[in-house]
Amino acid sequence: RDAVGNVLADDDTVTVVKDLKVSGAGGGVIKVGTKVRGIRLISDGVGDHDIDATVPGFGRMQLKSSVVKKVG
Repeated sequence: RDAVGNVLADDDTVTVVKDLKVSGAGGGVIKVGTKVRGIRLISDGVGDHDIDATVPGFGRMQLKSSVVKKVG
């Protein structure tokens, strides 16, 4: 489920609901409202990350469903 309780499925489009600091190589911040298309739900993510997706400007990464909202 996303941040507001909507059920998520593979290939959904979501938006980020709060600024996310990115650690690692490039660093940076994923801004509120960033649209992420074609998510993939995973059960073996790092920590409690349960979404695998390609974030525009950042590439492939894992996100938590608690910081995204389903579009549509």
